[in-house]
Amino acid sequence: MSGDILQRVRTLTLNMNYFAHLPRPWDIVPTSLQLPSPTVKASQVPSLFREPYILSGYRPVKQNWRCYLLSLFQRHNESLNVWTHLLAGPVLLIRWSANAGALGYTLDTASLPLCLFMVSCLTCLFCSATAHLLQSHSEHAHYLFFCIDYVGIAVYQYGCSLGHYFYASETTWRESCVGQLFLPGAAFCAWLFCACCCFAKFRYRRPYPLQRKIYQVIPATLAYLLDISPVVHRLLTVTWTQEYSQLFHAFQIASFMLAALFFSCPIPERFFPGHCDFGVQGHQIFHLFLALCTMFQLEALFQDYARRRDTLVEVFGERQLWWACVSFPALFLCCVLTAVITMKHVNEQLGINISNDNNNKDNTHKKPYLCKRPVYL
Repeated sequence: MSGDILQRVRTLTLNMNYFAHLPRPWDIVPTSLQLPSPTVKASQVPSLFREPYILSGYRPVKQNWRCYLLSLFQRHNESLNVWTHLLAGPVLLIRWSANAGALGYTLDTASLPLCLFMVSCLTCLFCSATAHLLQSHSEHAHYLFFCIDYVGIAVYQYGCSLGHYFYASETTWRESCVGQLFLPGAAFCAWLFCACCCFAKFRYRRPYPLQRKIYQVIPATLAYLLDISPVVHRLLTVTWTQEYSQLFHAFQIASFMLAALFFSCPIPERFFPGHCDFGVQGHQIFHLFLALCTMFQLEALFQDYARRRDTLVEVFGERQLWWACVSFPALFLCCVLTAVITMKHVNEQLGINISNDNNNKDNTHKKPYLCKRPVYL
C-alpha cells in the first residue's frame, strides 16, 4: 500500500515538473516584441490610477499599446477585472446556445428584445474588459476607456429593461402609470447614468470625494428600481410554482444586491490594505456577482420568452416591438455623443495641465535673477 502511494507521489511530481517546463506566454512572443514592464507600487504611478487600499500591482504608464494588450497574461491588480468579463462572455454564449436548442428559438419580431438583451450584455462585457485592460496607458486613455465603459453599462441597463418589459411584465403592471412610462423612463435613466458618470469622472480628482460616488450610485439606483419593477411586481403577484423563471428572477435580484454592496464599499481591501492588491478586491467581487446576475437574467428571460413568444406580437403589437428596438441604437448614439462631449472637455483640461506642467519645468530650469544691492560709497 505504501509503495503504491510513493509511486503515485513520484508520478505527480514528474507531471508537475513537466508543466513547469512548458513555455510561458512570454516565451512564445518574439523577442523583438516589447513586453510589459513589471508592476510597480502606487507611489510610482500618477494619482489618477491609484485605487484606495491597493498598494501595488500597478502597470507603468506610457508603455507601448502592445504591452497593455499582452498584460492580459500578466499578473497585475486589474487582471481579474479583465478576465471576469472575458470569461463571462463565452459562458453567456454557451447558455444562449443551450437554451435555444432546448426551448426553441426563431429570429422573428417576438425574439428581437431577447436578441437586444444579449447584444447589450456582450457590449457591456466588452467595453468593461477593454477599459480595465487599456486604461493604464495614459491619463487620456484612462478617461476615454472609462467613458466607453459607461456607455456599455447604459446600453446593458436598457437591454435589461426591454427584456423585462416584453417577457416578464404582467398586464396589471403594464396598465399602471409606471408601466405606461416604463420604456421612455428606462431610456432616460440609462442615458442619465452615462451622463452623470462621465461628468463625475471629469469633474472630480483623486482622492475621490463622496460626491463622485453619489453621482454614480443615485442614477444607477433609479435606473435599477425602474428596470426591475416589472419583475418585482410579478414575483409578488404570481405564484412561484406556476412559472419556472420566477426562481431565476429572484436569484438575479439577490446577485445584483450583493454586486451593489461590493461596488459601493471597498471591502475587503479596506480592512486588509496591501493584501488584496492582486485578488479578492471589492470591484473584482462586484464583477463576479454582476456576471452571475446576468446569467440568471438570461435563464429567466429565455424561460419567459419560450412561454410568451406565441402571443407576444398579439399582446404588444408589432409596431411597439419595432419602435422599442429602434430606440436601442438611438440610446447608444446618445450615450456615445455624451462620451464624446465629455472627452472634448477632458482634452481641454489635459491640455491646460500639460502646458502648466511645461511652464513649471521651464521655470525650474531658469536661473533665478539676483538683485544686487547698490553699493554706496
